[in-house]
Amino acid sequence: MKQLLQLTDPVYIKPDIESASDKFFKRFIRDERDLPFVYLTLKITFTLWPLAILLYIPNVNNWVWWVAAIAYQYLNNVVFKGPFGLMLHCTSHRVFFERKFQFMNHYLPWVIGPLFGQTPETYYSHHIGMHHPENNMPEDESSTMSYQRDSFRGFMHYLGSFFFAGVYHLCTYFVRKKRKRLLMRSVRGELFFIAACVGLSFINFPATFVVFILPFIISRIIMMVGNWAQHAFISAEDPDNAYKNSITCINTKYNHKCWNDGYHISHHDKPNMHWTDHPVYFKKTLDQYITNEAIVFDGIHFLHVWLWLMRKRYDLLARHFVNIGNKFNTDEEIAAFLKGRTGRITVVQEPVLVAA
Repeated sequence: MKQLLQLTDPVYIKPDIESASDKFFKRFIRDERDLPFVYLTLKITFTLWPLAILLYIPNVNNWVWWVAAIAYQYLNNVVFKGPFGLMLHCTSHRVFFERKFQFMNHYLPWVIGPLFGQTPETYYSHHIGMHHPENNMPEDESSTMSYQRDSFRGFMHYLGSFFFAGVYHLCTYFVRKKRKRLLMRSVRGELFFIAACVGLSFINFPATFVVFILPFIISRIIMMVGNWAQHAFISAEDPDNAYKNSITCINTKYNHKCWNDGYHISHHDKPNMHWTDHPVYFKKTLDQYITNEAIVFDGIHFLHVWLWLMRKRYDLLARHFVNIGNKFNTDEEIAAFLKGRTGRITVVQEPVLVAA
């Protein structure tokens, strides 16, 4: 176990001197704290798109094509996938560009997103339109509650359901809730991406596979790995409580690379909080973490949590567990506590009485 000493995760510090480029870009965005998003977007635009175009050029020398393909996959899946995915997440919750530049808010989901296998606007529809309102409860089509969350077999069922029927389930949810606009946005984005991949495959299938199809497969797997880990430990007595159905990962390089995404409890508690505010809010609300027996890990991120759950390595999880409030005396006690939060949970809906 670990004791809570200090936080090393990023917070906003206003620079004493602003560069000319910072001053220029600040005119377009709503929050100056999002300037790193501007520079990340530019890096992606001027690296991945040129490589993607190169892969589609006819009669490119074979070795040049393979070098470009390998470079594209490395930059896409190792360098940029995490930062982009969480930038998309942040800008889905908080609008990126000023109202007078509203058209620029379509750039990430429609121009950059498809390079990472993010079908336009389906992420927003799923995450903002369903996941947060339902908070991992049974109406959430990506809920982890009904699964044994330290079971690889359970995870594969969860992944398969999302991968092959996720959009269908999302659409049926919007139909039930009568949210026609979100239904249209999710269907439109998914169909656009599929149609584009089919059409481009007739032009150049190897390029289409490298540029769009493989990143799509990897993204869907990574998103489900992340959601599984974020909602792996749930209190059966209070599953709708963000402090008891989510986890937080602090003091990890992942938070520096992916905009404090490790703070998932406070994110569900305050979905529109700016990413730089989470460490400060965490310290202010420590009493809530103690009262609710919240699960906090130090020095690891969601991929570690998922991998160790699949291997049932509760000893490793306990080693990185932050003993807030000093409730536990040994790692064995912590391991037992964590294991007790991973069992299947069935919520029985109370019958609705109809007057005769």
